Amino acid sequence: MKNTYKVNNPATGEFISEIEMNTKEEINLALKKGHNAFRKWSQVNAHERSDLLKKWMDNIQAHKAEIAELMTRENGKPIKESLGEVDYASSYIAWYAEEAKRTYGRTIPSHNESKRIVVTKQPVGLVAAITPWNFPAAMMTRKAAPALAAGCTFIVKPAEDTPLTTIRLIELAHEVGIPVDAIQYVIGEGKEIGEIFTNSEFVRKITFTGSTPVGKTLLKNSSDTIKHVTMELGGHAPLIIAEDADLDFAVSQTIASKFRNAGQTCVCANRILVHENVMDEFANKLTTEVTKLKVGNGLEEGVDIGPIINEKGYTKIIAQVNDAISKGAEVLVGNEYNANHQINTYFVYPTVLKNVQLDMKITQEETFGPVAPLISFKELEEAIEIANSTPYGLAAYFFTNNYKTGIFLHERLNFGIVGWNDGAPSAAHVPFGGMKESGLGREGGTEGIEPYLETKYLSIGDL
Repeated sequence: MKNTYKVNNPATGEFISEIEMNTKEEINLALKKGHNAFRKWSQVNAHERSDLLKKWMDNIQAHKAEIAELMTRENGKPIKESLGEVDYASSYIAWYAEEAKRTYGRTIPSHNESKRIVVTKQPVGLVAAITPWNFPAAMMTRKAAPALAAGCTFIVKPAEDTPLTTIRLIELAHEVGIPVDAIQYVIGEGKEIGEIFTNSEFVRKITFTGSTPVGKTLLKNSSDTIKHVTMELGGHAPLIIAEDADLDFAVSQTIASKFRNAGQTCVCANRILVHENVMDEFANKLTTEVTKLKVGNGLEEGVDIGPIINEKGYTKIIAQVNDAISKGAEVLVGNEYNANHQINTYFVYPTVLKNVQLDMKITQEETFGPVAPLISFKELEEAIEIANSTPYGLAAYFFTNNYKTGIFLHERLNFGIVGWNDGAPSAAHVPFGGMKESGLGREGGTEGIEPYLETKYLSIGDL
């Protein structure tokens, strides 16, 4: 008898579905099928692959309301955010449907009149992806779309907490004619499947979004077979409020960054650095707006903040807040919780902390929750030093209307994504990825298809 696990609504504890886990033999068979399908799929011309991707996107949009409701039920995020994520996921498919036709090669002037030199691009092979629970639609299409566009076959292991969205999206891909072995999913425990993926001779590329420790393990294990890797790992984003910032606008963008998906995003603002001369005004304005955020079941009208995904995440958030308070942080709003351990529902109400110091856990560890710690600074150099002081370099934000200050900050912040007066810089047509221990490679933009392609050099002699 197969092992199974239950998917429940993290806002209510409601049972949604029981999912069968694949055996090791089934996973290896799926990898072999994906490998065998690569030969045929890679020969489908780019325009046909493009057309199939567009049809997939159209099919997703036709089922937008259904997918969004499913996502909210298994993930907990507000329905308005789930609807937005369906559009965001679709935008990656739309973008790479076009990029499929632009995997250009080139000719190079020869050093010898009897030779011709040609460079071409070809798909790497079967791609294995591991995706997170916080964006179950977008993180899958961000990987699947460029892989399929390049001519690779694709297999994904979705997060145990949120497999249903991924399963439905892949069903919709099959409905429009993308071959069943060209895009597949497998269900199981992350560590076991990660080892199968990295050990498999059939897999030529691993793409992963998740924690830095897991990413390091995948990198080490992939080295034995020299696989291509793309890693989008942990973040600990700083958000800097300069003295001249438009505070009302900065507050609105801070809320957009910090509290989306209840703060459970890798690019959300985790350390809010505010110039000491505007700290009190910014803190008051932020607190006023945060008190307006409604907490509850994401399917209910007007809800802004849904549940924490599980007890582990909930416990980590509370520990960070309690540590900060014990070391002198002031609670301006929040520090309220609602947990029902019997049905595994965990809510953290949006919280703003003032007088946060650098020896507190919340300044050193990624929070993944709706808590905004405010840290005071005097000089921009001090803010930059604090911002760059962690091993992470995924996203950073700053707010200033002075172009000299903006250029100064941009050039000195060691982060792959930087928002200047912008709390939501992500988009399908731009490169997404981090520096330092926040990852390797980029997803999105023209850069996002390159990791799925090999470069082949042809020298033609005796002409």
